[in-house]
Amino acid sequence: MKFVLTTKLLLLSLMIAQAQVDPVNKDGVAIGGYDVVSYFQPGGPQKGNNILKYVYNSVTYYFISTENLNLFKENPEKYIPQFGGYCALAVSYGKKISIDPNTFKITNDKLYLFFKGKTTHGSVNSIETWNKNEAKLLQKAESLWPDVKKRKYRQEDTL
Repeated sequence: MKFVLTTKLLLLSLMIAQAQVDPVNKDGVAIGGYDVVSYFQPGGPQKGNNILKYVYNSVTYYFISTENLNLFKENPEKYIPQFGGYCALAVSYGKKISIDPNTFKITNDKLYLFFKGKTTHGSVNSIETWNKNEAKLLQKAESLWPDVKKRKYRQEDTL
């Protein structure tokens, strides 16, 4: 019984850890390989296929279909996440932190990604805080982004 419980806890912790991804991983792949076009479609975010890929501004994007790949090629700026793919709430705090690809919001036809996971202060779903005061936080993030963009990303940073 103890072994089963330990195994379940280990699997749960691995699932939580895997929820967070770097906006661009060490291989140059954007948002954990999720298809950025799929965020704007009824089914929501889906993992792309590494065979259907396109490099834009030195970042590799994966897609679920040739249709999505072609839509991206026609207008990449429409689909690329805001703030370099970093957590929008964190940018409003002057930070760069990882994101959960399934925690997102489309506002004014722009994609915003958010952190959802464990921190030293407990569990955080940053979109909840964002939604409480989106207009003010968005304005703050947009004003801070030019400076935040220049900062080095550190994987250990959290909210």
